[in-house]
Amino acid sequence: MGNDTFVVTRTNPAAVRGADVLYISYRTLLPNVPTPVGAVTPPPELVVEVRSPSDSPADLAAKAAEYLAAGVRVVRVLDPESDAATVYRRNTPDQPFGPEDTLIMPDVLPGFAVPVADFFA
Repeated sequence: MGNDTFVVTRTNPAAVRGADVLYISYRTLLPNVPTPVGAVTPPPELVVEVRSPSDSPADLAAKAAEYLAAGVRVVRVLDPESDAATVYRRNTPDQPFGPEDTLIMPDVLPGFAVPVADFFA
């Protein structure tokens, strides 16, 4: 799903974020259930954010922490300025990937393996 779909990150008071890309498997959102419009529940397995020029690394880490606290399993941040990616998971150190690395996420997308440089080609 794209950035017109929102992730509920807090309920009291209510807060949502519009992820650049998000992934919800059929294990989480059953295939016979209509695709949600607006905010999605339950939280997606994966959120992808692309760093904007106005985003600082601290801002993106805080955003990733907010998604993770809301129940998102994995947050991937792509940084076009450095052609790099960082993967965030709860209770796990951040995992940086440089342009020469291959991005894998077997816990969310088994079999997914893409060179980081391909995201910026």
